[in-house]
Amino acid sequence: MIKTTDYDYELPLELIAQTPLKERSESRFMVLDKEDQTIEHHQFTEIVNMLDEHDVLVFNDTKVIPARLIGNKEDTQAVIEVLLLKDLGENCWETLAKPQRRVKVGTVVFFGDGRLRARCVAKEDMGICKFELLYEGILVEILDALGQMPLPPYIHEKLEDKNRYQTVYAKHPGSAAAPTAGLHFTEEILKRLQEKKVELIFITLHVGLGTFRPVEEEDLTNHVMHEEYYEISQQAADALNSAIQKKKRIIAVGTTSTRTLESAYQNGFKKCCGTTDIFIYPGYKFKVVQAQITNFHLPKSTLIMLVSAFAGREFILKAYKEAVKENYRFFSFGDSMFIK
Repeated sequence: MIKTTDYDYELPLELIAQTPLKERSESRFMVLDKEDQTIEHHQFTEIVNMLDEHDVLVFNDTKVIPARLIGNKEDTQAVIEVLLLKDLGENCWETLAKPQRRVKVGTVVFFGDGRLRARCVAKEDMGICKFELLYEGILVEILDALGQMPLPPYIHEKLEDKNRYQTVYAKHPGSAAAPTAGLHFTEEILKRLQEKKVELIFITLHVGLGTFRPVEEEDLTNHVMHEEYYEISQQAADALNSAIQKKKRIIAVGTTSTRTLESAYQNGFKKCCGTTDIFIYPGYKFKVVQAQITNFHLPKSTLIMLVSAFAGREFILKAYKEAVKENYRFFSFGDSMFIK
């Protein structure tokens, strides 16, 4: 049995980053060599010196929507929080509703001045409710006015600039959480990488419950991932296939990029869209990804299991212990690592 507790580690609460750094690229950058089993400490800006024209960076260009809505039931005025997770089409959304016990099929919740209302059409396990959204106008504009950025529950400080929970290359709205490994990149760093002829490829995965839901099973192999929507354009597929043919090093920026690449690869890439529930943990054989840029992840999470599958559990836990000792900043607004 592969135990979930084998992916636990001690983390002082003060190392959980509550706010982003003044400059995105000021973060620290731990570099792990999984072959030599070495750990080095750098600054993120040094990434430009570490890559060259033989490297390909694959980014997740999803855009976080103001998906956290606080409203009231129409009948009792009880406060209901609704987190939009996935657009199911025809104005129907999969959501997390709190408290779910107050929501029944047929319950209507209104937000702000009532120009957005949500009617529950189905209840499922794990706090999930499906709501039909009722509104006039453009939903993105309504969410900008009424919604809040869906910061993780371990962040207690107010986010002064909501763009800081967004990558500089965010393009396609739909995420309930940021692909945080990309938060360190600036326009200047991207430009410098392109000048060095590092290839930049953009794919999309809308981050939802699958990425951030905790593992509650004692045997982690019993954990079921929630499906998340992804999309690979023809341009991205062609670029990836060319990179593989030329034997370039494919570096995934973030676990969401990793999961998308590993899900979509079928003896090559093609233009596609769909959902993935891939759960990567030790024992998994990587097909495409040869290096990863990633943040420091929560204990016992599917994300620390993914990087452990890539670099080895003992090596990853050793690196995390070193990061704690060196006072690295953890989680969404925290520091970064490069696993090669």
